[in-house]
Amino acid sequence: MYRGGTRLRRRLVTLVLVGATGAMLLPSGATANAAGSISVAALPHMGEPGSGPPVLPVEVPAQMPRRAAGFTWSDLDGADSWAKRAIDFVGKARSWMRDFAANPDGSRPFKPDMLETRKYLARALVKAFAPGANVDPMITFTDLDPTHPFYRWANIAVQRRWIKRTSDGRFLPDQPVDTGALHVALIDVLGMNHIARQLDSLHTRDGYDFPTPRRFGALTLGLRLGLRYNNSNEAMDVGPRTPLSRAQVAYSLYRAATLPSWVVPWVNGQYDGIVLPKMGSKRKAIVRWGMKYVGYPYVWGGEWGMANAPSALGGQPVPGFDCSGIVWWALRANDGAAWKVHPPRPYAGWSLGQRTSADMARFGSVKYGRLIPGDLMFYDGNNDGTVDHVNVFVGNGFALDSSSSTGGVTIMRVGDGWYRDHFVHGRRIIPSG
Repeated sequence: MYRGGTRLRRRLVTLVLVGATGAMLLPSGATANAAGSISVAALPHMGEPGSGPPVLPVEVPAQMPRRAAGFTWSDLDGADSWAKRAIDFVGKARSWMRDFAANPDGSRPFKPDMLETRKYLARALVKAFAPGANVDPMITFTDLDPTHPFYRWANIAVQRRWIKRTSDGRFLPDQPVDTGALHVALIDVLGMNHIARQLDSLHTRDGYDFPTPRRFGALTLGLRLGLRYNNSNEAMDVGPRTPLSRAQVAYSLYRAATLPSWVVPWVNGQYDGIVLPKMGSKRKAIVRWGMKYVGYPYVWGGEWGMANAPSALGGQPVPGFDCSGIVWWALRANDGAAWKVHPPRPYAGWSLGQRTSADMARFGSVKYGRLIPGDLMFYDGNNDGTVDHVNVFVGNGFALDSSSSTGGVTIMRVGDGWYRDHFVHGRRIIPSG
């Protein structure tokens, strides 16, 4: 729920907040009318600086290396500043995405807003991660013959299993690339496929197999590595199936190529051997529902995961969640608020009248060792005595989480490191059984 101290997005929301004790809990700045409805001009979703784990670092010099090309980009402006270093890295320091001919004055277009297509991604991946690979003549395409200028790149990308052909042998060179497809390729490049497969086969200790969504493992790991940019303009945030602009692809390639050498083994170690404990049907339902939204973006104040948000939410720019928003989405029962969780959620939910992590944390005192799946976990990120982050425990040291540092919803390791160090207490809202 922390946005790194950037900006506030103010919304007008009408909610009914009723605590577990039946007492009405009013967030700061909220007022209740005679009917018990709360008008909140600006719910305190922002949290505090320090909440959420730190962003993983990259290893890249502050300045581009001397061998970097000296041309200027002809079509970057202030709106592209978030991606400028990444674009310079993949297009100047490297030629991976130097895709378009120079202008007469020597400048080059990058086309940051153009949707990246499979043929350009194939060329970038091969240039970056397999520059010396040879074509496999056994790999052919019904829509790309060997004389095509992109055939080599497509052939090697398919050979490496970074991009797949269709069942009828097409490469679809001009089809846009989406977030999930890009993460699948980069997780393979980084040697993390075996961990992605374990996540895709997520199960409980007693043999229940969760129906994980397509690309679940790659999206979980990709977000954990920070491969997707968490845009300050949340209308530009992308979901698992969003077609990606070239600027977004540049950022992801840059991140994958500049992660310190310790990061991938460290993240692999967090998920290697993942298995969840035996749990009842109520708790399985929460995990199943939450997994559907892994890869959705971090949206400040976000609490909706469908295409069309209710008007009561004040025009949430894209489907997505902040930390307490994903908790609300997964657990809260319909309680007279201006928008209903059920349907579309296939279970009714439980009493959870508070919206922010700090207000949710006013109830409960469950110690870490007593947590069971479905319990809320609260954190004080900057050790100032105020809870500023929350997620949902799913067992064996993992939680359903949305934080700004990962840029979205993940299954996060919380049994050690930052989460364990900053854990305050838990709260049980689901009756045992």
